[in-house]
Formats: sequence, structure tokens, C-alpha cells
Amino acid sequence: MSDVAGTLPSTRPSFLRLPYLRWGLVAIIQLFLIAIPLADRFDVQRNGQVVPLELVPVDPRDLLRGDYVIINLAINTLSKDLSEGDKIAVGDKIFVGLQAGAGKAVQPVVVSVERDNAGDLAMSGTVRSLTENEIRVDYGIDAFFLPEGEGRIIERLDTSRVLLEIAVTEDGRSLPLTLLVDGKAFQSDAAF
Repeated sequence: MSDVAGTLPSTRPSFLRLPYLRWGLVAIIQLFLIAIPLADRFDVQRNGQVVPLELVPVDPRDLLRGDYVIINLAINTLSKDLSEGDKIAVGDKIFVGLQAGAGKAVQPVVVSVERDNAGDLAMSGTVRSLTENEIRVDYGIDAFFLPEGEGRIIERLDTSRVLLEIAVTEDGRSLPLTLLVDGKAFQSDAAF
């Protein structure tokens, strides 16, 4: 019986019998999985429209990543009047239409559950809470990393002097690019 089992051909493909090919295939799969979020970030930076936003920074520290500024965007809290009658609930994905304001920062002009109703420039976000008059939105932009020691500089500045430039794509994805102080680049987070 053992002689018959020893003479049966293997059902595994021949290329998987070589250990270095198996390890190479595993490495390629891992590199592909790592590249997926980087490709999305590159797409937003390359194809997104750059707009400045008002923010209120606070300076904590992360032992593993160094200094970072927690950013509280002025457009995190929106008036319910901007929703134009859309039924919005906590957890909904919404689009906030933006328009250049009188100052340097863009201002929210409409909130909609449909991308097409939000205008040419719109950020996507998730409704975190609702009150009678306000909508709290999370855009996924909540930290900006800085070199060690520079977080305290931003913390001490008057918030009216600080803006955050972001890239916004047509489908509403956004990411932080540059921290501006008095209209000049203080630190860039752009990877590409």
C-alpha cells in the first residue's frame, strides 16, 4: 500500500513546490496590501483641489510618532440650516459643499446626503452627532504630524493665524497637505 502512495503524482502546482517561490508570492501580496492605502493617498494629493480650512490646534505628543497637532476644523460643527431639508441621521455619510469665503478659508454652504447636490467642491464626512441646531461631522482629518519640538510653536500661536490646506477630490475624499501660519507654509504633510 505504501508503494502505491509513493508513486502517485503531487496535486500541487509545480511552482508551489519550490519554497523560494512561495515566499516570493507571499512578499508580493504583502507589498500589494501595503501599497493600497498609499495609492489612495497619492490619488487624493495628485487629483484633489487644494483649499484652506480654519482650525483650532491643540498640541499633544505621541511617544512613537513624535509631536502632532490635533486639529479641530471650524467646519466640524455645521448649522442644520445648511442641510436644505435632507433627512440626516447619526452615522450618515454626507457631503459638505464648500465655497471660497471673504477671508482665505473656504466656508460650508450646503450639506447633503447626495454628492451631486453639494456643488463643485465638497468634502465627504460622517455625521457624529445631531442637536436641534447643529450637525457635528467627522472628516477623518484629526491630526497633523510635526517634527519633534515644533508642536509647541503651533500651540502658542493665535488660531486666527493658522490654516490647514487640504486636498479634496471630486468624490469628496480629503487629506491634510500643509499647515499654514500667516499664509505661509509652516510644515507639509504631503508624501508625494
